[in-house]
Amino acid sequence: MHHHPAKRPTAVDLFCGVGGLSLGLIQAGFDLIGAVDYDQIVLDAFQSNFTNIPTARHDLNVGTGGALRRVLGIGKKDIDVLVGGPPCQGFSVGGVGAKMDPRNEGVLAFARIVNELRPRYFVMENVRGFLAPKHADRRREFSKAVSEAGYVVRLPIRALDAADYGVPQRRVRAFVIGCAQGEFVPDYPSPSEFDRPTVHDAIGDLSFLDHNCSDYDLDHYDGPLGPASDFATPLRRHPGGKTVKRLSGCLRTHHSASVVARFRATKPGGQEAISRYYRLAWGGISPTLRAGTGPDHGSHTAPRPIHPDRARCITVREAARLHTFPDWFSFHPTKWHGFRQIGNSVPPYLAKAVVSQIYDALTQTH
Repeated sequence: MHHHPAKRPTAVDLFCGVGGLSLGLIQAGFDLIGAVDYDQIVLDAFQSNFTNIPTARHDLNVGTGGALRRVLGIGKKDIDVLVGGPPCQGFSVGGVGAKMDPRNEGVLAFARIVNELRPRYFVMENVRGFLAPKHADRRREFSKAVSEAGYVVRLPIRALDAADYGVPQRRVRAFVIGCAQGEFVPDYPSPSEFDRPTVHDAIGDLSFLDHNCSDYDLDHYDGPLGPASDFATPLRRHPGGKTVKRLSGCLRTHHSASVVARFRATKPGGQEAISRYYRLAWGGISPTLRAGTGPDHGSHTAPRPIHPDRARCITVREAARLHTFPDWFSFHPTKWHGFRQIGNSVPPYLAKAVVSQIYDALTQTH
């Protein structure tokens, strides 16, 4: 257990999305004093889950640190850690990876805001493609910008797989950890300390939904659940300890008879021949839950895994469990938005593993 100091260290989340990093920060013991994103739909979802945290809709490519302090109402407060996952489509292994993608500017905007906000520590999350050789220049520009601002980057920059940190999903992301010169330089978390939950641990108890609810058009389910695994037990509770009674995000997809037949014929752990959808296996873990594309790129839905037992794609709630979001956490009621919000977020348990290292660095007595 972490020893919580009298005054919790402060954190600000830039590019907060639905709040995966934010939740990890809070779970690790930080006082989240502000969260920023440019997408109002995502901010609405964030606010419904984090009701008492100051948020701002702000374009970080043009916003300044001073403006952020103003809109978040944090004045001259010290920021112990600044976190964020700048938009990363330009680096994405799944995307086109165009070198000149202006969205890559998010990385350099992050470096500039580190300089302007002067946090003691920062964590920047990005897709694994950020570590590709063709982005070496961008990484160098980032390191140069933060070192000129008086910061040290923990090298080498590492790609971490969520599956190594208690998340039942293969999901590899780059994390850049840095601190002001003179601070204790934190390390990356060690995978050996974490359990390796399975798909069954994550969503086995939710399959009661299929036995007890024939109405596919209901988003909410408040019927019985199966026995909770050690993994699911904490996710089924509110922060205060009470069990969540009503699950949102339970809308199931009506597949046509031919799709149902094809899904049925797909072995768990295999791929369905036509859609290429992966079928989850109870004893395995999930493949990366992807976001799909935004309205600016045709609003394509990312392939969603097929349930291990049922001939349907997983629900938003099942995806949330595979991502380590608790059951009280809600997403946009439209499936497309809900999956996109999960697919774009850092799994909270992975976030917590990384920022706990910084919490320890901030609170240890030298």
